[in-house]
Amino acid sequence: MVWLTEFGGPEVLVAGEAPDPVAGPGQVVVEVAYANTTFVETQFRASGRGPFAAVPPLVPGNGVGGVVAEVGEGVDAALVGRRVVTSTGGSGGYAERALAAAADLAEVPDGLALDEAVALLADGRTALLQLRAAGIGAGDRVLVLAAAGGVGSLLVQLATAAGATVVGAAGGPRKAAVVAGLGAKLAVDYREAGWPEQVRAGTGGLDVVFDGVGGDLARAAFGLLVPGGRMVSYGLASGSWAAVPAETAQARGVELVAPRRPDPALLREATGEALAAGAAGRLRPLIGQRFPLERAAQAHAAMESRAVTGKTLLVVRGPSA
Repeated sequence: MVWLTEFGGPEVLVAGEAPDPVAGPGQVVVEVAYANTTFVETQFRASGRGPFAAVPPLVPGNGVGGVVAEVGEGVDAALVGRRVVTSTGGSGGYAERALAAAADLAEVPDGLALDEAVALLADGRTALLQLRAAGIGAGDRVLVLAAAGGVGSLLVQLATAAGATVVGAAGGPRKAAVVAGLGAKLAVDYREAGWPEQVRAGTGGLDVVFDGVGGDLARAAFGLLVPGGRMVSYGLASGSWAAVPAETAQARGVELVAPRRPDPALLREATGEALAAGAAGRLRPLIGQRFPLERAAQAHAAMESRAVTGKTLLVVRGPSA
């Protein structure tokens, strides 16, 4: 397993040992094949900022995929041996065995590889929930920021399938090429100063912006929305929200759709929907890189460098290439 020894740089993630977890009432132990990583986890590691109410030392990681190895009291023993993905309650995922609530398990459907299921666990449900929040319809002109990322690459696919005209913005020509391959009508490099003009020229204006970045990039995208448009903000990879004043949006006739914490039932529903879409081939997660579990520090460093595309997985048991 990997320990977060203190808040700080990637080097504070250190491989170590601990006793195997034991399933209590309502819990299971998952023999982990792949551990999920998210950019939020890098922010938590660096400063303690984020949704996880915990302090080091701890084993980080909030999502895993593998096989149920043990069940606790009150849990159906038939789950043992089943392929599942699950959240872990905010910690414990960077490990060979992880403890999870049985209620949080999602069985991986036939036809979907376990690594793809893990890539869809958090990002798939996030993308689906943002798509619903935006009310995407046929003919909408949609911009996806960070479109080569885990959530962004799925939003490009989902919005395209809904009949929207999709523009993807990504950092660098290599990532822009990835976005074009996902079905975007136009892919732009937001590191180029004139990217908003490229988007306006290609669309005439936008109906929806999906913003998982925040900061200056999101504010520039806001300026491209037409009256009646929607700005859907669900992340702040830049370190800050777009901070568009409500009165400014109202004067422009633009709706600001802020993130809401979904209830557990909705999360389970969206997770199941994402996994089913993956199994049917309607949603293809982009797994850009994999690192062995003991190299979690290198995985975090790669994500923070903005050099990665799609999902970054930690490989515990499974192919690492």
